[in-house]
Amino acid sequence: MRLSLCAAALLSAGVANALSTIKAVGNKFFDEDGNRFFMKGIAYQLTEDDPLVDTEQCARDASLMKTLGANAIRVYHVDSKANHDGCMKEFANVGIYTLIDLDTFNTYILPNDPWWNQTQHDAYAAVMDAFAHYDNTLGFFVGNEIIALNNQSQVAPYIKAAARDMKAYRKSKNYREIPIGYSAADIAELRPALQDYLTCGGNSSEIIDFFSLNSYEWCDPSTYETSGYKNLESMAVNFPVPFFFSETGCNTGKERLFDDQAAIFGPNMIDDWSGSLVYEWIEEANHYGLISYGPKPDPTATGSDIVGGFSRMGTPTPVSPDFNNLKAAWATITPTGVASSNYNPQSVSTRACPTSSSGGWLVNGNVALPSLGETYSGTYSSAPTATGTVGTDTSGSASPSSTKNPAPPNKEIAGMSAGLVGVMLFFTFWM
Repeated sequence: MRLSLCAAALLSAGVANALSTIKAVGNKFFDEDGNRFFMKGIAYQLTEDDPLVDTEQCARDASLMKTLGANAIRVYHVDSKANHDGCMKEFANVGIYTLIDLDTFNTYILPNDPWWNQTQHDAYAAVMDAFAHYDNTLGFFVGNEIIALNNQSQVAPYIKAAARDMKAYRKSKNYREIPIGYSAADIAELRPALQDYLTCGGNSSEIIDFFSLNSYEWCDPSTYETSGYKNLESMAVNFPVPFFFSETGCNTGKERLFDDQAAIFGPNMIDDWSGSLVYEWIEEANHYGLISYGPKPDPTATGSDIVGGFSRMGTPTPVSPDFNNLKAAWATITPTGVASSNYNPQSVSTRACPTSSSGGWLVNGNVALPSLGETYSGTYSSAPTATGTVGTDTSGSASPSSTKNPAPPNKEIAGMSAGLVGVMLFFTFWM
């Protein structure tokens, strides 16, 4: 019996790790066979809690995601102490990778009063520990729209410090090089300064492994030229790390056609973009959902599976016409791209660190990154920084207690981008 149980456990683990791992090389993702990898993904956060702990629900959702044509999901908040084996296995079984945000509601890096301390470091590391052993873990985010306004770019060195220390932690634990990156709000005044800053300086141990954008610029009907995508593409050409949409799918209250998918995977963008993640899986008050879990409950209904007046578990039912429109859009897209054997990552290179400007970018050049335990004091040293250390609180002159935690973001819109909130407010008339 004991041998049988061990064998079953090994078999289960083997199935969960059956997918080819994905790595970042230059500005592209590749699988183990050298094929370029493109994301056709979905934002997946059923509640503000961890959605990757209910194996039966994951199995139901994963099956329909396969029908949709998805190969990736993004999860904004997880519990590092929970067991995720069942859900990760269910998604792996249908060829779906996961991108996981490392921050939690009480470890979020604040934009206006930034710090990066041991408590935050250890919480991020715990999430990495929980997911690093799964082959279908595609990447980690060190932050989601920490900079949400054009006057908050002073926090950028703290984002970069978090990426530095998480990359160092990944190395210290001998984990595979799971890409670590950032999900940015689409703020015109900070383009392309933020993306350039997070990848500048010439020290590979400090730069992010990918850059992604939450963008709702393409609102159907639109075109590559009129949507703003042409401008976004101009800033992604020969970028030094993979570039993709971490949220997209504008909803003006009309039918979503998802015509932007043909542009993202088309000839104008395919060399520089690695796909997109559509917002979002579950139907909520914002009406961005691709599925619902049955009819909307009575407004007075209560229950553990009802949050905000919507059921959060059950059999997923496609929302018409959005689900079928996205399915049809993805069905026509079969991108290939260059093979790793024919790709020279030296063809792309980091750009110069941006200087401060009157347009909103506040960080002047390649400033020294904050050390672990340091709080923003109003200025940065201009001296280039050395590689960060891991697990040691080398505090700066203004050091908060390592137990000081940022206030949680608005949980009513957990995971929702500032761009999406703006679209929702603008189109309230239709919704």
